[in-house]
Amino acid sequence: MEEPRAIDPEERAHLLDETGYTPPIHRYAPRPELTDVVRRYWMPVWSLPDGASSVQRVLQYPVCLVVVAEDYALLVGPTSGLSTQELSGSGWALGTMLQPAAGIALLGEPVGNLTDRAVPLGDTALEERIREAVDDRPDDPDRRALAVTAVEESLVRLLPVDEEGLLVNAIVEYVEGDPEVHRVGQVCDKFAITERTLQRLTARRIGLSPKWLIQRRRLHEAAERLRGSDRDLARIAADLGYADQAHFGRDFRTVTGLTPGEFATER
Repeated sequence: MEEPRAIDPEERAHLLDETGYTPPIHRYAPRPELTDVVRRYWMPVWSLPDGASSVQRVLQYPVCLVVVAEDYALLVGPTSGLSTQELSGSGWALGTMLQPAAGIALLGEPVGNLTDRAVPLGDTALEERIREAVDDRPDDPDRRALAVTAVEESLVRLLPVDEEGLLVNAIVEYVEGDPEVHRVGQVCDKFAITERTLQRLTARRIGLSPKWLIQRRRLHEAAERLRGSDRDLARIAADLGYADQAHFGRDFRTVTGLTPGEFATER
């Protein structure tokens, strides 16, 4: 079987902690035949001093996650707000970022029932395979590759993806990939569907609204620009399609808990 391919994407969804710290995160692309089901895999490995902790912050994508660690295994639903995870001591976790189409297949019911929630994964065989693969050597790339392969072999059963799943994958890819998409009507026009149909589709398959998809794409881009050299808030707001800087600031603070200016000055 083909080994997973290590990648190092620019992850604009990961906001780090307030000091700018992130543990080493190893990322892998799925095998080509699984790209309708999986976006990517990631595996943070951390070791913090006694008494120290780090709260990692992520603006999640509109997808479900499978996360297996040493002491838990979860199917995590889409997170409408800011996702946080406190790290302490030493550890690792293998995450699988699913495509929008895959959540309903694993959950067995509309993904809206899992929004802002997590449930036990309930796949004891997969959990044991992953933990046996990693053993106590998460820094070993061969061990990480074995763990990813275990996930891949489990997810093959979700193929082929149904037509509705392919459609929702395409819709999310379009919204996330085209910065000129500022209105829900543009999505409806692109895919020749009514707004009501689009709302029902996203509620069922991703548990979030079409408007949320556009807002999250805007916030991802805003965070990326604020981390760089672009601190002109009025220009960022205009480029992202906001009516004014104040509206942009409210959206950003509502989700992240910080104003754009406060976020830009974090280390």
